[in-house]
Amino acid sequence: MRPQTSARRGRTGTDTMRERPIEEYVVTDEPFYLAVGREVELFEAAQAARLPVMLKGPTGCGKTRFVEHMAWRLRRPLITVACHEDLSATDLVGRFLLEGEETVWHDGPLTAAVRGGAICYLDEVVEARKDTVVIIHPLTDDRRRLPIEKRGTILEAPPDFMLVVSYNPGYQSILKDLKQSTRQRFVALEFDYPPPELEAEVVAREGGISLEAARDLVLIGQKVRNLRGHGLEEGVSTRLLIYAAQLTARGIPPTAAAEVALCSPITDDRDLQRSIREIVTTVI
Repeated sequence: MRPQTSARRGRTGTDTMRERPIEEYVVTDEPFYLAVGREVELFEAAQAARLPVMLKGPTGCGKTRFVEHMAWRLRRPLITVACHEDLSATDLVGRFLLEGEETVWHDGPLTAAVRGGAICYLDEVVEARKDTVVIIHPLTDDRRRLPIEKRGTILEAPPDFMLVVSYNPGYQSILKDLKQSTRQRFVALEFDYPPPELEAEVVAREGGISLEAARDLVLIGQKVRNLRGHGLEEGVSTRLLIYAAQLTARGIPPTAAAEVALCSPITDDRDLQRSIREIVTTVI
């Protein structure tokens, strides 16, 4: 579920953090999130116990929105890192850069989060290199420390610091999976697409359409998800249903909105696209 109403979301990649004060990463407006279980209670308990949290679930089911909501709820700054295969430990921790005639240290996003007692969210952590993931290990046990080797120092994490990672188990191969030595450092929260009635409420609110129209989109999403294992790798996400709703709210015919938001993005297979179109025309 895509963010709609917050101030700076604190999303970063490999940029250094020296120029931005930690206050700029505070989520000031409440991100809309509907709880489907005890995830809010469990996250708050983990934060109070200073435990790292792993979020597992399919793409577009609300993991990032949940973290944003919890950062707002706990009144903590949120620094998000979109992990990728070229992400290095230096990118996370920081580096020396030449400024004029001086060499100046610039914190990476992880170091900035530790210093500021923020929530550091590593999105799709398995996409990062394995040697990069190892750098977080000292932060995920009772030490709660971040070694900064290039400066020869160790940074102690304050009580408010929290490490959160996420990934989509359905996409991972053996070569891109978390090692047990990493997995067993986290408590894990399982996410999935919301129950139909809750998902319809989310789509209606985020997409700006009626609840009745949202129910139709959710029904389409459910039927398309049933094609998983029959040639479709991943079903329609809640995020894509919201996209279709937003297009419909701006005057695009529902079938055309479904074509560009639900059909074309998830597969290039002509037969599967035909099957999805049949579902759309049957429901709408």
